[in-house]
Amino acid sequence: MKILVTGGAGFIGSAFVRYIIREHANDEVITLDALTYAGNLENLLDVKDNPRHVFVKGDICDRKLVSDFVKKCDAVVHFAAETHVDRSIVGASEFVRTNVVGTLSILDAVKEHGKRLHHISTDEVFGALGPKDPPFNENTPYAPRNPYSASKAAADHLIRSYVITHGVKATISNCSNNYGPYHFPEKMIPLFISNLLSGKKVPVYGKGDQMRDWIYVEDHVRGVDLALRNGKIGETYLFGGDGEITNLELTKKLLTLCGRDEDAIEFVADRPGHDRRYAVDYSKAKRELGWEPKISLDEGLKRTVKWFKAKL
Repeated sequence: MKILVTGGAGFIGSAFVRYIIREHANDEVITLDALTYAGNLENLLDVKDNPRHVFVKGDICDRKLVSDFVKKCDAVVHFAAETHVDRSIVGASEFVRTNVVGTLSILDAVKEHGKRLHHISTDEVFGALGPKDPPFNENTPYAPRNPYSASKAAADHLIRSYVITHGVKATISNCSNNYGPYHFPEKMIPLFISNLLSGKKVPVYGKGDQMRDWIYVEDHVRGVDLALRNGKIGETYLFGGDGEITNLELTKKLLTLCGRDEDAIEFVADRPGHDRRYAVDYSKAKRELGWEPKISLDEGLKRTVKWFKAKL
């Protein structure tokens, strides 16, 4: 299989590229990435000289470029996105451009050339859960609460409409919070690890009582690969990590791993519209794809801290 990976120089996209090259000896990958703030060619050093991998710098909103490369491939795995909630609150226009208009560009190309598409979404499109609510599943109604999640929800709806209206061969996956090596250091875990290892404090929103489910990035990309190859067209699959924990509890785990004490915590004003809890029911992915997470949160955090220490 020849796969076009959009956003393949980013954190999750590059993990998928490395996974495909490592696990599928007959597959080829074309990585398309605009190399904005979160895209980094260092994430692809392991496959830089591999003859089965090609990197192309480009914007998914460039419809001709996208069409030309979609035509050359069997499938598209669409990671490219603006992803940071805080950035979307400050300014939403780039999120609409990349996450909605860019996804439309991909959709029109796969429709034109009859290619397979898998789209990576987020659990944030479902909004927030109460303390006793059941986890999100594939039938949970969409209720995005910030511009980032609204833009991802719009992309998901576009894809489903193209499956029904145009017969596009697409699947979608929604995942919980990713973490692991190569993570861009504006997100919580890499930011906190970087701060703690350099002697700085870590900013915890509000009381730190927000609940999140964390999935190790290698577990996530393994699920994406299974959805691409074995998923049913038009279906959605959720991937979670069995790692539900409060932000404060997570912070304390990182303090221990980085050799710091609780004096390193700085409580700051909460984010506007901050979702209180995310949790994911991945039973459909387990049942239909044979997928479940393999890396526990404690083990994944150890691996992640070890990787960041080695980068110092």
